[in-house]
Amino acid sequence: MLRKKLAISLTILLFLSLFTPINSVFAAGGLTLYTPYTGLSVTPGETLSYDVTVINDNSSIQNVSFDVNNLPEGWDYSLTAGGNDISQLSIRGNNEQQISLEVTVPLEVEKADYSFELVADGNGDANAELPFVTKVTEEGTFTSEFTSEQPNMEGHADATFSYTATLRNRTADEQTYALSAGAGEGWGVQFKADGKNVTSVTLEPNGSKDITVDVTPPTSVKADTYEIPVRAATSSTSADLTLEAVITGSYKLSLSTPDGNLSGDVTAGNDRTFDLVIENTGTATLNDISISASTPPNWESEFSESSIATLEAGKSKTIQATLTAPDDAIAGDYVTTFTAKTAETSSDADFRVSVKTSTLWGIIGVLIIVAVIGGLYFIIRKYGRR
Repeated sequence: MLRKKLAISLTILLFLSLFTPINSVFAAGGLTLYTPYTGLSVTPGETLSYDVTVINDNSSIQNVSFDVNNLPEGWDYSLTAGGNDISQLSIRGNNEQQISLEVTVPLEVEKADYSFELVADGNGDANAELPFVTKVTEEGTFTSEFTSEQPNMEGHADATFSYTATLRNRTADEQTYALSAGAGEGWGVQFKADGKNVTSVTLEPNGSKDITVDVTPPTSVKADTYEIPVRAATSSTSADLTLEAVITGSYKLSLSTPDGNLSGDVTAGNDRTFDLVIENTGTATLNDISISASTPPNWESEFSESSIATLEAGKSKTIQATLTAPDDAIAGDYVTTFTAKTAETSSDADFRVSVKTSTLWGIIGVLIIVAVIGGLYFIIRKYGRR
């Protein structure tokens, strides 16, 4: 019978031990600490935050003080309640209160599992311990990092390449980083932080900052892939980042005449045809080139070709432009602007056109004058002697 009672008692004790939550153990005197997450993973330099419930199972008020035992060397912690730092808390009988435990893992730390305990001491023998296990998932670097999610960009030679990079201070000290670039001759590199042009930035320990790197290619750059090394350096640490710019070519267009002469003349009421030379002076192929003219009022323009489908780099094409002056155009100089345009670039040429009056009107004018003189002579001969 005694053996049977002993077996039953051991079974009950085993059952209770299996179903007692491990995150609220080591309680005595009616004081309990509880949090649902006692085993978390972390990377070097991060801060863990635990919400802990302090339960007073006594009927009397408990003045509870707190401490953290066995915290690894270099680790730091803080205890707060209601937004205030605390070392002691008063809890009414049969009541509970929330506190927050924050644990900061240093940057210089080994990859391993670390244990520590939150200890609560109340009145008399009321006390409790809450054990924690923190898993550091990677080795602490204690270095600086300069990274970009998009270090490669593509564009034409006239574009500005704008990269977004992130600089991280993975050291335990404040660092002031000098920013520099190793771009080739003719390349322009400008660093920006917080919307301002900078040559250096200061970061707190484990701090980070987004930096914009604006890269401008030289005007004569050829189509190719170019690397732009940038660096953030202090006297004790540095970080390098390589950016890449893929230049598809430069887009340039020229509009002129075969001999470069941008003037001519036309008779009022007549037309005049000019040869226009459209040349691709860039390094990339141009597509869908449209040709147009801005003429004086009532003038007309017409082209042998009003568009060019494709023009390769270094190639040119000659088309004819015909201008027609109105019949009532007054003699003088007029300006017509010819334009060749693509989606990437354009070129204008101002033509000065001199208008001359028609010789027919001059002959008519002379005949009118002769007729008037002849009429006067006839009148004088016929009526002059009376």
